[in-house]
Amino acid sequence: MACRIGELVLGCRDPELLARFWCEVLDFVVLEREDGNWVEIGPREGWGGPQPTIFLSRRDEPEPGKMRLHIDVNPTDRDQDAELERLLALGARPADIGQTGEEHWHVLSDPEGNVFCLLKTRLAPL
Repeated sequence: MACRIGELVLGCRDPELLARFWCEVLDFVVLEREDGNWVEIGPREGWGGPQPTIFLSRRDEPEPGKMRLHIDVNPTDRDQDAELERLLALGARPADIGQTGEEHWHVLSDPEGNVFCLLKTRLAPL
């Protein structure tokens, strides 16, 4: 038996802001929250399904060192260019981490500057 990812934990200054952003990006819903300290978001069926949930935990100061985890997202119901427009309209911003411009993905940052990538390959919606 192997392990499976149940949730991803992301420290952030404003869990509510990032919850709204990532809910729109991933078509997730708020599953649970605690007084501005944390918000857990995930697919409508809740925790334990085929997709991990995202646990956004308040951290007033960034943790030392480079974040070693980032999220890759794939479009499901539109092509990459249309999805890029949608993500930018939601508040994502282009991020330069030294890419060459020849990549088949876009490097973006969420409203708090956490880097994520929009991949080209389209996945079937769940």
